[in-house]
Amino acid sequence: MNLTDIRFPHLGILFSNLGSGIKIGSFEIKFYGMIIACGFLLGLFLAMQEAKRTGQNPELYMDYLICMILPAIIGARLYYVIFSWDYYKEDLTRIFMIRQGGLAIFGGVIAGVIVLMLFSKYRKQSFFKMTDTIVMSLLVGQIMGRWGNFFNREAFGGFTDNLFAMQIPVDYFENVGRIAEIQATGLLNHTVDVTLNGTTVSCIQVHPTFLYESLWNIGVLLFILLYRKHKKFDGELFAIYLIGYGIGRFWIEGLRVDQLTIGHTGLAVSQILSGVLAVLAAATVIYVRKKKKQNN
Repeated sequence: MNLTDIRFPHLGILFSNLGSGIKIGSFEIKFYGMIIACGFLLGLFLAMQEAKRTGQNPELYMDYLICMILPAIIGARLYYVIFSWDYYKEDLTRIFMIRQGGLAIFGGVIAGVIVLMLFSKYRKQSFFKMTDTIVMSLLVGQIMGRWGNFFNREAFGGFTDNLFAMQIPVDYFENVGRIAEIQATGLLNHTVDVTLNGTTVSCIQVHPTFLYESLWNIGVLLFILLYRKHKKFDGELFAIYLIGYGIGRFWIEGLRVDQLTIGHTGLAVSQILSGVLAVLAAATVIYVRKKKKQNN
């Protein structure tokens, strides 16, 4: 087993010589960035198709995407930096080293929603109708984006020996200068020795939480696809997204070893935010549906 391999022992799957990007000369294009770019494009296609289905102008969503891309990336970075401030305050130039990783999906979603509020008001469109139109695009982007975490060997959980257990060589983290990060998680106390082709390598064996979230989001996406023709009010699909994604993220975030926490409280900010949003969204759906029923 080589240091760039990733193995799922109980599934019998081995990804050999898996890099984090492709090199053009001395410049490396990260798979993470390529995946995010593809996610934006596929998301735009889906939003435009949904706009056609619901009698809206598809070009509206291309305009929104152009306005949203940069703020979403900035928002994702700011969210990560704010809740990792102990690391960045030692050297503020690290804030701008985005190629080294450090984007939080929640930050991008929050920025995207703020831009949509301003955009819909400026273009005199229904904010909630637009959220329902782009919600499937958002999920597709999140489903794809998590596979960027796979290539980066990040966003995984603690030690596990379950069916989906994932093994990554310790030497990989040593080679890319991330060994201190792994030591801080305590995962080096639960390494396993893997022998393949006569070579024995020490590996961490972890929950592939990126995979859990990707699969969970596929389930949420399928539910929304089946339900969308039966929605009772504008904004309901977005509320369902917040409920479904929130529940899944609350559970999965609890498995991760790289949580962003609130100061030194140990409380995972994304886990708390997921739970709060899921509860508020569920309460909103119940309230609006009950009100509509009374009016009828």
